[in-house]
Amino acid sequence: MNTREAIVARGLRLEYFTLGWNSLEALIALISGFVAGSIALIGFGLDSVVEVSSAAVMLWRLRVDRHAPSHERAEKTALRAVGICFLVLAAYVCFEGINTLLRREAPQRSLPGILLAGASLVVMPLLARAKRKIASGINSGAMQADSRQTDICAYLSTILLAGLVLNASFGWWWADPIAGLVMVPLIANEGIEAVRGRTCCDNAARICGEIH
Repeated sequence: MNTREAIVARGLRLEYFTLGWNSLEALIALISGFVAGSIALIGFGLDSVVEVSSAAVMLWRLRVDRHAPSHERAEKTALRAVGICFLVLAAYVCFEGINTLLRREAPQRSLPGILLAGASLVVMPLLARAKRKIASGINSGAMQADSRQTDICAYLSTILLAGLVLNASFGWWWADPIAGLVMVPLIANEGIEAVRGRTCCDNAARICGEIH
């Protein structure tokens, strides 16, 4: 039976998985990035650190839900905290994109980094989809926003791989930072909406409106 308690329990398991996966992802990406001198990989690793922070917020939110399902203050606080994570990520991607363009730093070849990005492309969309089901089940805008952050991780994985391939194949060293900068408005918009207490769902159906 899909009782609220059971849905919250599944949500907790997803967030624990997110915490573990992104901690490992951050460790591999940062080490590989520093070894290869790759700004793209370092940026990807820092994105994983932001996602760890978001997962920690959601673990707190879901634990509160077990004791007080209608705890509006916890929902609002969690949603805004996830929004701040988005804004931190947008600021970093913007900074690194501009810095990489100015320095003309091409993404470096890194087998661990490529394998990591490929694995993330498989895992993150599935995880985001599962989180959206939980968000719908408990009517949580914070969980929905967290699922969007997981989506963005998948997008950044695509950007990382594309930058590596385009640079290796055509010498387009600028492909990676340009693609990252294109992502900044999307990331920032998600952050602003979450901080304001709003988030939107797939297929234009809202699971939560403005949190008053």
